[in-house]
Amino acid sequence: MKKLTTLFSLVFLVLFASSCKNEKSLQSYLVDASGKKGFFTGDLPVSSVLSAKAAVSDEVKETIQSIKKINVVFLKKTAENNVAYETEKATLKNIFKDNDDYKALMSMRAKGMNVKIYYAGETESIDEVIAFGYSKDVGVGIARLLGENMNPAKIMEVMNSMQMDADNDSLKNFAKMFQ
Repeated sequence: MKKLTTLFSLVFLVLFASSCKNEKSLQSYLVDASGKKGFFTGDLPVSSVLSAKAAVSDEVKETIQSIKKINVVFLKKTAENNVAYETEKATLKNIFKDNDDYKALMSMRAKGMNVKIYYAGETESIDEVIAFGYSKDVGVGIARLLGENMNPAKIMEVMNSMQMDADNDSLKNFAKMFQ
């Protein structure tokens, strides 16, 4: 009987120890970054990105209603924080590496900036869209769009309906947060 109790205790201990992962999640990263020096963090309402007055279709307005909020974390690159920049970039890469929760949607490189887009959920019903970007000149950051049952095709329509030119006042105000 004593051997059986010892055996069950050993099996329980092995199962308990193996179930505890020391991997960092995206949510814990976002929470931890909010208290770090040099980070810009915030939750943006969708209305700050797309005005309610915008001339868009009812489908686009319905898609906007499926989006709850946008989390943003950004570390601006300076001469003094090169080690922090490299550390944060590596941490974010590790979060997405071999992670079954986030599926790669696309990857692009423009003007020295590397951007990777991930999503969570089913392809017809997305719950999160994550944009992870970094550049040696600008810094490293992540934006997480949270919603319920977001349709990827409709999200792309929303993105296309936004004015992404340099003269857009909303974009200028958004960019001022990171200066």
